[in-house]
Amino acid sequence: MSAIKLALIQMRSGTDPERNLDDAEALIREAAANGATFVLTPETTTLVQKDAERLFEQIHSPDVEPAIVRFADLADSLGIDLLIGSMALKGGATSDDGRDRAVNRSHLFGPDGALKARYDKIHMFDVALGGGETYSESTNYAPGDRAVLTEAAGGQLGLTICYDVRFAALYRRLAQAGAQMISVPSAFTRPTGRAHWETLLRARAIETGSFILAPAQGGKHEDGRKTWGHSMVIGPWGEVIAHLDHDEPGVLHAEIDLDEVASARSRIPSLRNDREFTGP
Repeated sequence: MSAIKLALIQMRSGTDPERNLDDAEALIREAAANGATFVLTPETTTLVQKDAERLFEQIHSPDVEPAIVRFADLADSLGIDLLIGSMALKGGATSDDGRDRAVNRSHLFGPDGALKARYDKIHMFDVALGGGETYSESTNYAPGDRAVLTEAAGGQLGLTICYDVRFAALYRRLAQAGAQMISVPSAFTRPTGRAHWETLLRARAIETGSFILAPAQGGKHEDGRKTWGHSMVIGPWGEVIAHLDHDEPGVLHAEIDLDEVASARSRIPSLRNDREFTGP
């Protein structure tokens, strides 16, 4: 048995990074105190700020970002693997019109505080949902261009962020490279969360035979954004192992057995059954 005691942190991050850090740390400490050895936080853990000017006033480049040091020290002091779902950082490639852009980056810290891996969100959420609700992530964020697989809590972890979940090819690539778990830290909007959140997470689990770990932002944020919450852990057979049925901040605990990945993939060996084809 390859069991992992994990915890997903659900947050309602606001426009004050220091307060968000304090809130995240308190929940991470609670998770570790209750036995979790692998803790994951949601997308935009340190700041939810839709005003571009204020966003760039509040974020830093990676070499001077205080949250990176603080989370590394926290992982070290608690002796846990800690995935910070994402932070906005300066240093993204400029846009075609010369605008500075940030990156939306996951960080995985090991039990000794060392940075194991980082991942920049590949797919940008550029969409008009109707009713005046529009998003254009690519205006302020540069997309990543590299899939990332790393070790976490004794298993192989593929890193993704939020909107990536709609692009099945990324998940298949990670699973075929050996991912047993795939993280999906998110800040899903309420309309898309209500309609698609659970369905997409379960589909990605079934297609890849992987555990899907999806910590989320939830509720109405200070900048006016409304997110879905409902953090979830999905098993490799597509079953919901644990979930929060609300959008309030909190901790979701689950214990997973990585041996179930091999079992699911042997029952449905689709990752080995790819065929070349032509057209359309």
